[in-house]
Amino acid sequence: MPKDKISKEIEAKFGNHLRSRVNGILIEDGKILMIKHLMGNGKIMWSVPGGGMHFGHNASENLKREFSEETGLDIEVKDYLFVHEYLATPLHAMEHFFSVEKIGGNLTVGTDPELYPDSQIIEEVTWMSINEIRSLPNEALHQIFWGIKSLEDLVLLRGYFNFENNSLK
Repeated sequence: MPKDKISKEIEAKFGNHLRSRVNGILIEDGKILMIKHLMGNGKIMWSVPGGGMHFGHNASENLKREFSEETGLDIEVKDYLFVHEYLATPLHAMEHFFSVEKIGGNLTVGTDPELYPDSQIIEEVTWMSINEIRSLPNEALHQIFWGIKSLEDLVLLRGYFNFENNSLK
């Protein structure tokens, strides 16, 4: 299948090297904040806010920046939860997940400053219940959501996970 413009941009900016990422799990009123990402070639992925770390900034600083860029929200970083190794060639990332708390801002669909304006991949930012998440096919969900039975399952995870790395195949 030929690659479309978005998938070429994703590969150019994020592919073929190991990235270190931070991600925030924000749960309020029984719902989790989720972002719908365009992955190119008609594929989507729902996941929590997060992104690549900038050199010289610690994980907390990077996660606060990512939340602001992607959602318009200000957060406080709470507990370190787990690490997930995402490997779906050409993408490879060590993703660190933290619980976070909202302290300000207004929810909006943000942007990814690493991508060109006509290649943005954030399509939607919304609060989702566990039932809404479980109604989505696995291929449209980040692997951390596969098989969870409650949102609380996410904040109880500890350790290293890779979940077979077959979400985009």
